[in-house]
Amino acid sequence: MPERLTLAFDARGLVPGIIQDAENGQVLMLAYVNGEALAKMLETGETHFWSRSRQILWHKGETSGHIQKVHAIFRDCDADTLLIQVHQTGVACHLGTRSCFTHRVEDGRAEPAPLFAPPAAPPSEAEGDILRRLYDVVQDRKQSRPEESYVASLFAKGQDRILKKIAEEAGELMLASKNGAPDAIIAELADLWFHSLIVLGHHNLEPRAVLDELRRRFGVSGLVEKAQRGEHGAA
Repeated sequence: MPERLTLAFDARGLVPGIIQDAENGQVLMLAYVNGEALAKMLETGETHFWSRSRQILWHKGETSGHIQKVHAIFRDCDADTLLIQVHQTGVACHLGTRSCFTHRVEDGRAEPAPLFAPPAAPPSEAEGDILRRLYDVVQDRKQSRPEESYVASLFAKGQDRILKKIAEEAGELMLASKNGAPDAIIAELADLWFHSLIVLGHHNLEPRAVLDELRRRFGVSGLVEKAQRGEHGAA
């Protein structure tokens, strides 16, 4: 039988929780967990923590919308630290970056640099990973709004401009297809997919949700699936 969960809480009744992206292993943040926060996580499937400064329980993303869906929780060998793997919506850091760990410490100085950089994707890697990584960039630009960023400029111009780009890219893909130019088809489809990620970012919707929907439809007749949604036509 599985052993009963026991944790070595400190004198304040807390253990540190390391929050890790379940999809790519990136360390997102560190927060503190007490018994009530852990119970809330297990009950709701979303991260809850104890604020040492405010002395209150808090729900990650409750006001920002950047919630963390719990994928798995592990304890370490001494039972005094938790590793919490999550599916992150938006960004984890209150400063608008994907991860709180953005400065590498060297020679007594802290230089801006990502702690984690995903390796180049091997051919066998899941196709959805590059969409995840591109979406992370989109969300980062949405939050930080650097002046030189094309994505940030689209967010600044608003939803209508973003949707106009979708229409433009779809039209260019149609022309490339009509011309029968393989390289152009691939390039234009890549542009359309990328701008579709910006639409998702505008609504704080994850590309994983789109992949889940495709998985749900896999093996289902297009006629049946469209009939279930009250649509006509077939794939």
